[in-house]
Amino acid sequence: MVRDRTFGSRLFDVLNITFLGLFALITIVPFIYIMAGSFATQKELLEKGFILFPTEFSLEAYNFIFSTSTLMRSMGVTIFITVAGTLINIVLTCLMAYPLARKDLDFRKPIQLMVIFTMLFSGGMIPTFIVVKELGMIDSYWSLLLPGAISAFNLIIIRSFFQQLPEGLEESAKIDGASDPGILMRIVIPLSMPAIATFSLFYAVGHWNTFFSAVLYINDAAKWPIQVLLRQIVILSQGGSLGDTTAFESDFVPPEQSVKMAVIVISTMPILVVYPFLQKHFAKGVLLGSVKG
Repeated sequence: MVRDRTFGSRLFDVLNITFLGLFALITIVPFIYIMAGSFATQKELLEKGFILFPTEFSLEAYNFIFSTSTLMRSMGVTIFITVAGTLINIVLTCLMAYPLARKDLDFRKPIQLMVIFTMLFSGGMIPTFIVVKELGMIDSYWSLLLPGAISAFNLIIIRSFFQQLPEGLEESAKIDGASDPGILMRIVIPLSMPAIATFSLFYAVGHWNTFFSAVLYINDAAKWPIQVLLRQIVILSQGGSLGDTTAFESDFVPPEQSVKMAVIVISTMPILVVYPFLQKHFAKGVLLGSVKG
């Protein structure tokens, strides 16, 4: 028989729901403001300053930023870096995590110590830049893909996940004649999809938000990812160079604030759309992989 809940328990639920609701509202209001501002007119933004629902719906900002291929080119660069970088990250991380999860690997502990060492100490910005330069990767997409190809933290979590898989599965596969690569591809990877999906999203978000590395290594504006272009527009106020004013009427003035907000919407919307589809894997993937050290 279920006992009636106490007054204190019900009060706690009310306060908890109220607090979480207010916190969710605080986090979502800036998104609504940016979205509304991107569809508002420049006049309304200047007069009201803060709006959540524009009184006059306008596509001026979007028409302006899509009047040239600059934004779409940067978006294409970001999508390429995100897809290629995530694929490289996951492949290399799994290829290194699987051997480290095997207890019969020679020099396993020293290798793990070297991996952990990189979590505590790094060469720094200048040595990394020199390495990238000497390898001839300046102004190349490889400079955004290879230097951070493996995250030591993600590697340790995925290795721990691999260690939790029953050893009997690998032994049975070996009896059937499966090789180590075959075991990894046919048994370990399919059983580890929650963890792989989780860290794929972690890697993807990191690549999508690539900014500082691109500023350091990419000199050609045609190779800038969307985040660098966003910096030029929002911080340096170079939104006027994003579109083609000749495609509009002679007295047309680019809506500077609306353009900034429209670019923010376009640069954040794709990752926000993908996130909910992989969110269900987060708790399972991270917690299962962190049970063992």
